Amino acid sequence: MKLIYKSSGKQVEATIQIVSSEDFDKIAIDEGFSFNWHTERNYEVFKAVLISKDDQILGIVSLIDIPNEYRIHLNLLEVRKEHQGKEKQIEGIAGTLIAFAAENAFKKGYYGFVSLMPKTQLIDLYQEKYGFRQYGRYLAIEGIYAQKLIDKFLDDE
Repeated sequence: MKLIYKSSGKQVEATIQIVSSEDFDKIAIDEGFSFNWHTERNYEVFKAVLISKDDQILGIVSLIDIPNEYRIHLNLLEVRKEHQGKEKQIEGIAGTLIAFAAENAFKKGYYGFVSLMPKTQLIDLYQEKYGFRQYGRYLAIEGIYAQKLIDKFLDDE
């Protein structure tokens, strides 16, 4: 997959990998991340990394498979601090991790159904930028909207 340096528009190659035990320890002392990722060890946790830059972790996502509801719940998502907000250096990290969750939901036969419980201040962002819809306290994406995210963030063309 390709991410984009905001200042130059240059594309950079990245990949998504499972977070290892060593990664959890590194993340715990990394000032680029705020959340306590050790609490997510019981779930599937993945990292987005640059291929050419010493595998620097750009973002992390924790996924919970809920097969009886045919969905994957995005439990926690964090993008490294320097890649957040208006001053971010690299664009597309969060979208790539969300699209990865949707792709996994399709592979499991869930029609791309991904849910999350957002912070109040992020509800509009998830709806406008990623196509999520509100279902009670949750936001979710599925079907054609999930496929659009996969096409935009994961398909290399």
